[in-house]
Amino acid sequence: MMARLVQVAAAFALASLIESASAQTWCGKNYMASQPVVPPGGQFPVPASSSEPLLALRCSPVIKPYLPEDASASAGFLIDTPITFSRIQGATPIELPAHGALGELEVTVKVNGHTLARGPVVVNASKVELPFSLRGLKPQSKPFDVECSATYSAHGTKNKPQTFTAKTALSYLPDPPDGRSVTKMDLRFWRNPSLVRVVHTRPSSRFTVIHPIPTFDNLTALSQVIKRMEEVGIYLMYDMRWTYQNSSAVTEEVNRVKNSPALLLWYTADEPDGTSDPLNSTTTTYDLINSLDGYHPVSLVLNCENYFWPEYTAGADIVMQDTYMVGINATFSTVWNTTCTEDFGDCGCDNCKGEFEDISTRMDEFAQRRFVEGWELSKAVWTVPQGFGADSYWSREPTGKEFIVQSVLGINHGALGVVSWNAPTTAEITSAAASLSRSLTAMKDFILNPHATFEHVVADRVDVGLWTVGGRTLVLATNLNYAPARFDLSHVRGLALKAPAARQVLDSGAKLHGHVLELESTGTGGFVLGS
Repeated sequence: MMARLVQVAAAFALASLIESASAQTWCGKNYMASQPVVPPGGQFPVPASSSEPLLALRCSPVIKPYLPEDASASAGFLIDTPITFSRIQGATPIELPAHGALGELEVTVKVNGHTLARGPVVVNASKVELPFSLRGLKPQSKPFDVECSATYSAHGTKNKPQTFTAKTALSYLPDPPDGRSVTKMDLRFWRNPSLVRVVHTRPSSRFTVIHPIPTFDNLTALSQVIKRMEEVGIYLMYDMRWTYQNSSAVTEEVNRVKNSPALLLWYTADEPDGTSDPLNSTTTTYDLINSLDGYHPVSLVLNCENYFWPEYTAGADIVMQDTYMVGINATFSTVWNTTCTEDFGDCGCDNCKGEFEDISTRMDEFAQRRFVEGWELSKAVWTVPQGFGADSYWSREPTGKEFIVQSVLGINHGALGVVSWNAPTTAEITSAAASLSRSLTAMKDFILNPHATFEHVVADRVDVGLWTVGGRTLVLATNLNYAPARFDLSHVRGLALKAPAARQVLDSGAKLHGHVLELESTGTGGFVLGS
């Protein structure tokens, strides 16, 4: 048995497929000249405002799944206690003191009426870990239903203690058969959660995951490919895009592949929002896969900016966004000879402007929606940089530097997974992807560190992510301009003093001179400051 924590890997997955727009609508929109303009619907509802403060208690196990090997060490639950003035999922009124500290909640976590964990958690805290022991539980294939509750008494008030509740699930599985892999997800890393895939064969590139694209008509050949991956230690992202709505086919495929030690995760729906798949399709398949396996996460990708997002996202542990903005005409479809608006048309990038900010906006929207739905502790977001072009909606391929801008922009806005579409691609993109992949070997020690503090700065379209661990800071800066730009580290308190001890870990057109970061047109740089 092999157990792996799902983390940022020093890898990318370059998958191959020829896209076609075969649906009569895309993202719920008509796009042909003969069709009328009809609002698509399906927009994510904006939560109503509240005039009084609300508390949204959230809880989740630290690891998914736990195994019997984890019973000898302390397990844990993560607790979030955000204060909000929006009526998001699970938010209820809380009476806070008029002045001074907000105080603490006493949080209790129970399974079947038995208390697993208890402890104080500060109001408006994030990812507070409450330890517990697995020894009182027996592993089972079905997740345990978990009840979390919190009591709170505002200092200086005479009201009765207030009570808040939340529910989650605890996956504590039996040991799998010998030889089967297990992918453990450590949710502490999920500031906006994690993973990565890429097709490449050179070890020096540090690509570690392959995502073969179906159909898999030759099962003998597929078996040989998977066997070779097992031999050389490359992980598999298994794709069921064409069959995921067929329960018999899914059952057959999962049972065929689940025992492979190369398996990392499942991939089900490919842009189901674009093709308007049934709204329950992803959750139906998610439940089926977990009943058959449960030892590996389930992923999918969404293409639309805002079309039935929660319904499709509900069926995944990892949701990706593929905002392909390089080389598009954002207002007029070169394929269909029609305009593109929020209610009509398909220009290859839904509701985009043809700017790098399309990616960061999409990432930020996904993060906000996860928070509204109460999924910030349980679902990951990956970013999918465009690695293709000169076809269909896209007039050209990205440059290598543009590829890295897309990838780093996603990481700075919360993606811990980078999944490029597609391979084969240009030699320039392949080289850029390999360079970024190698750099992640050093950067993951910051991005994946649960004790890291994160800060995000944007100045004159230079997007900068900063992860600080102890006395060292990872600076990951990318220039969204098609002209040189500068970023002065003195804009961030304490950084200029660390600059003399800088070590560059990523160079895609960036240099550090003193405490000033100089970036070429669409340049990107990664630096570890301090010692």
